[in-house]
Amino acid sequence: MIKKILRFLWKVALCFFVVSTFFVVLFKFVPVPFTPLMGIRALEQKADGQEMTCSHDWVPLEEISPNLQKAVIASEDATFLTHYGFDFNAMSKAMESNEKGKKLRGGSTISQQTAKNVFLWQGRSYLRKGLEAYFTVLIELIWGKERIMEVYLNSIEMGTGVYGVEAASKHWYGKSAKDVSKREAAGIAAILPNPRKFKASNSSSYTERRKTRIMRHMRYVKLEY
Repeated sequence: MIKKILRFLWKVALCFFVVSTFFVVLFKFVPVPFTPLMGIRALEQKADGQEMTCSHDWVPLEEISPNLQKAVIASEDATFLTHYGFDFNAMSKAMESNEKGKKLRGGSTISQQTAKNVFLWQGRSYLRKGLEAYFTVLIELIWGKERIMEVYLNSIEMGTGVYGVEAASKHWYGKSAKDVSKREAAGIAAILPNPRKFKASNSSSYTERRKTRIMRHMRYVKLEY
């Protein structure tokens, strides 16, 4: 009986590995058309009696302003270009802050956020975090930094029903992602902690301060993929 259970679990694990690897390899070359979060937000809108909206325009990395790439690195993951998927120093600081009862903060890298956005659901369970680590390793090995950045910038939530920097740039500034200024890029990056609450334009004083801080840090980001 135990051998049958172990054999079954082995088959399930092997099947999961094959299927997950297939999709990671596929999305190395094919744009990600839809993410779990988009579906969740659509269901939330429907449950609230709202019109379901989803603005998502995929563009290649060469059509995304370097300002946007630098802004999200400066805001979300300063060591993105040098780590291997995980920033253990940031994770340690986040744990210390959370244990002291301070405002919850995360230590997720851009790679981890990309893995979560594309392949998983939202939440803080051990299962999801374990799968997030698994997919983070896979995309670091198979995609590389440039593709991770491209998928991240095209998939992340950047407003109510707004996903990806092309849709965000049009929504907040009425222009394409390739044309945004440093200040505008910092504005989009500044709302990432809570894009459904904060505004990239006509922003609060808190968001304006974040923009200024992000712009200051952008000067030190070198896009050496």
